Amino acid sequence: MPKVTDDQLAARRAEILDGARRAFARHGYEGATVRVLEAETGLSRGAIFHHFRDKEALFLALAEDDAARTAEVVATAGLVQVMRDLKDKDAGWLGVQLEVRRRLRTDPGFAQSWAQRQASVDAAAADRLERQRAAGVVRDDVPVPLLVDFLHLVLDGLVSRMAAGMTTDHLDGVLDLVETAVRTPTSVTTRRHEEQQR
Repeated sequence: MPKVTDDQLAARRAEILDGARRAFARHGYEGATVRVLEAETGLSRGAIFHHFRDKEALFLALAEDDAARTAEVVATAGLVQVMRDLKDKDAGWLGVQLEVRRRLRTDPGFAQSWAQRQASVDAAAADRLERQRAAGVVRDDVPVPLLVDFLHLVLDGLVSRMAAGMTTDHLDGVLDLVETAVRTPTSVTTRRHEEQQR
């Protein structure tokens, strides 16, 4: 029997995650039965659960991947950029985000384990805001934890709205308004001037 390479294993894992994302988005966590997961991935339960211990581990892998990517974007470009990137997210990504939020509300064990993942996103957001404040870009009359909460509330609202299929025709304008709320007045004026010069 030929040896399976690490690249092949990674490709199979990614294939399973893609199918599982569709399953969780369409059917929710409870509705994504093993039969549904098999249909969405095109693989047998043995192939699926060779890579993931169980359905819980599969869902957590999706959610963790999303949280890790979000933390990377926050660290380099901020939470508003995460919001700007929402227009490129598909229904599968949005569905998983809604399922995470539902489970946070209904599953204490999940909420406890998820708190650690959320802490990394919060820490990245707070660190970026502190750096931006030191550079004179972010307002200094509001505590950073309050700014982080404000940005999370906007992000959660946008995710919920988009997952419900509502349009985002004014997304860029809304996010410009969010940025204006967080920035110092002089940095907003400077940014607008730079945009007009382009």
